[in-house]
Amino acid sequence: MSLLTNVMDHSLDDGYAEAAARKESEGAGGLPKTLRAKLGLAGGLVLAALVVTVGAAQARISAPVVAKEREELVDRVDAETKAADELERTVDRLRDDVSARQREALRHSGGGGQADLVSVLSGAVQVHGPGIKLVVNDAKEASTGGDGDPRETSGFSDTGRVRDRDMQKVVNGLWASGAEAVSINGQRLTALSAIRAAGDAILVDNKPLVPPYTVLAVGDGKNLSTRFQNSADGVYLSVLQENYGIRTALSVQDDVRLPAAPSVIVRTAEPRTEKGTS
Repeated sequence: MSLLTNVMDHSLDDGYAEAAARKESEGAGGLPKTLRAKLGLAGGLVLAALVVTVGAAQARISAPVVAKEREELVDRVDAETKAADELERTVDRLRDDVSARQREALRHSGGGGQADLVSVLSGAVQVHGPGIKLVVNDAKEASTGGDGDPRETSGFSDTGRVRDRDMQKVVNGLWASGAEAVSINGQRLTALSAIRAAGDAILVDNKPLVPPYTVLAVGDGKNLSTRFQNSADGVYLSVLQENYGIRTALSVQDDVRLPAAPSVIVRTAEPRTEKGTS
């Protein structure tokens, strides 16, 4: 009976009892894990909200300063742009004045008809009279080719593009055929004019031209046209048209008008005198 009574009184082992008591004690003294997690999340959200609020406040404070600096920068850019435009207009006025004085000097340098001829041949004055109109254009299906290099002397690729060398030959052929004045797309040519290439673009005195290229030449219209077509340069242009699709149109004009050259360099020369020997 004493054994049965002991079993009934001590149904739970002492070790289990101690563990249960310790667990109960820890649970009463701390917070549940879920509650601690929620409190941690709430604290993080509060901290994030505080950072965002501080950042917004700082942005609101600095916004007027940034706007003012931007406005000042825009005003400076506008002022400098206006100053640059005014300087450019001044340069254009001075250039026009210099060109007018140069043309006037050429007009009165030789006197009489010789001065007028010098003015015409130098491009210092506008000129009009009978002549020809030659339009040179790229082929309809023109391409830049593999590397876009201008044609070389020994031959050129089948690109269908008009090159600077082509226009050089055309202009030289017109001069040789008796042209008194020549212009390309309204750009007057002189003895110092240069026709060059920049990539696929053609430059006349460093000014880019856009096809089609309209060449006006003052001279004896019919004779000038015949001489040019029969010259080596005229034949060269015909080869471009037949073999590479370059489009050309030549017509005789009763009156063509060419502007004066934008800038004429006046040079003077004196004959060299030999000193006598005693």
